[in-house]
Amino acid sequence: MKVIYLHQYFTTPEMSGGTRSYEMARRMVAAGHEVHMVTSYREMNTPEKSWFKTEESGIHVHWYPVPYSNNMSFLQRIKAFFDFAMAARKKAVKLGGDIIFASSTPLTIALPAVPASRKNKIPLVFEVRDLWPEMPIAVGALQNPLLKFAAHKLELWAYRNSQAVVALSPGMKEGVVRTGFPAEKVAVIPNGCDNVEFQFDASAAVRFRKERNWLGSSPLFVYAGTFGKVNGVDYIIDVAEQLLKIESEIKILLVGSGAEREKTIQMAKKKKVYEKNVFIEGAMPKSEIPGLLSAATMASNLVIDLPEARANSANKFFDTLASGTPIFINHGGWMHELVKSTGCGLAMWQKSPADVAVELDSKMQDPQWLEKAGRAARQLAEENFDREKLADELIRVLQAVKNKCPERAAYISPGCY
Repeated sequence: MKVIYLHQYFTTPEMSGGTRSYEMARRMVAAGHEVHMVTSYREMNTPEKSWFKTEESGIHVHWYPVPYSNNMSFLQRIKAFFDFAMAARKKAVKLGGDIIFASSTPLTIALPAVPASRKNKIPLVFEVRDLWPEMPIAVGALQNPLLKFAAHKLELWAYRNSQAVVALSPGMKEGVVRTGFPAEKVAVIPNGCDNVEFQFDASAAVRFRKERNWLGSSPLFVYAGTFGKVNGVDYIIDVAEQLLKIESEIKILLVGSGAEREKTIQMAKKKKVYEKNVFIEGAMPKSEIPGLLSAATMASNLVIDLPEARANSANKFFDTLASGTPIFINHGGWMHELVKSTGCGLAMWQKSPADVAVELDSKMQDPQWLEKAGRAARQLAEENFDREKLADELIRVLQAVKNKCPERAAYISPGCY
């Protein structure tokens, strides 16, 4: 197949951020398919003014310069979405192909995907990475009634023009089906575990700790991801304050960038935990995250407590499983149930910061518990979320749609965990 893969925020391992599209696309190439990635180049000060092309692990990557950052205002981000959508439409039409695979967010990826599908008379498979527009509405980022109406219409338009949908979690599938889209045409293919790349590396762990003189042999709790409104990273600052009160030796490292980063730093200073038991570093390339997780005693997936956020399929959750590191969850939903049922970490939804601090201090200094939880995490990574298995499922879904059998999508990837 010649696959036209549309994803505005494509990332390679040398860049910071999730690499799902890279990992899936390179496996499509390895399976003998021709993949053209249509994406944006997000650096703020780039000399590039128009489309340019690179080859990444056999993927033909078409980059269009559209500066973007989580520090931009909501309106600035909306403008970036539409600027890319308009340019990507022409590019996707010109590339032709056998099938279009369009990955959101943002939902505006439908604007180039649907016309290219229609113009070239090729099927479209739409990937839902988040419940848009439900999430921006829930956090108050999308308040204008006309914009809400337009966003819902765009969502319905995207689904109605897709032959199948790939959802990244069971909760996301439920959201898609609620719109009237046939359940049998919705595959569930979560973010996966790169089990080779994230295998525990003792030497990397030692190196990571030696480079940070504040860390030593202390138990290390890690958050690596975006500092955004949805993530609610300030939650862990309240926990850190309680950890100090009980004189815990746990150190907390927050790694990443985003609009809420400075606010989190100021809150840590106000609570008098900054650079006492809370340390904050900038975003790391994906290639450095295995070393970080090898050094960690426990890593976390944090989101604010909203029903719309519970369906998330964050990369950090799966990276943690792959590294065999116990996972900490502060929200409800499918991940919460997985952690509880498998014992691969701590599910602390609706627990107070004081209670969480006591539980963390107990479990992070219990070698037997840590070993058992780490084994359960790695087992989950290997048996349920191995990237090779999930990429194979995605390829099979695309082939089924190309062969006019979209109703096989849910059979191929039912999402039962």
